[in-house]
Amino acid sequence: MEALRLILLYVHLIGFALLFGGAAVQYLSGRLLVNSPMLWGAVIQLVTGIGLSAPLRDGDEPAPAKLVTKLVLALLIFVMVFFSRKREQVARGHFLAIIGLTLVTAAVAVFWR
Repeated sequence: MEALRLILLYVHLIGFALLFGGAAVQYLSGRLLVNSPMLWGAVIQLVTGIGLSAPLRDGDEPAPAKLVTKLVLALLIFVMVFFSRKREQVARGHFLAIIGLTLVTAAVAVFWR
């Protein structure tokens, strides 16, 4: 089971890289739109995050409050990315909120023990 958890964690990190990297590229290019890597990253983050919340460890489970917080943040990011994926231009605040929530989600994962 540890191997499965590590594979899910690896794919989860790839999803983060796609989401954050895609957003960073769009922001630095000045074209604020949701690209394909951002959408795929949000989907991967959500699916693998749900998989990682399954009880795959021997007694070393994360706190339920942490799991709920991460789920709410992941759903919020997914909704923000999914419903703005076909727009030609995304509002600057909306785009920065996607980036900010992505970083907050990573901070929750790292610092909440």
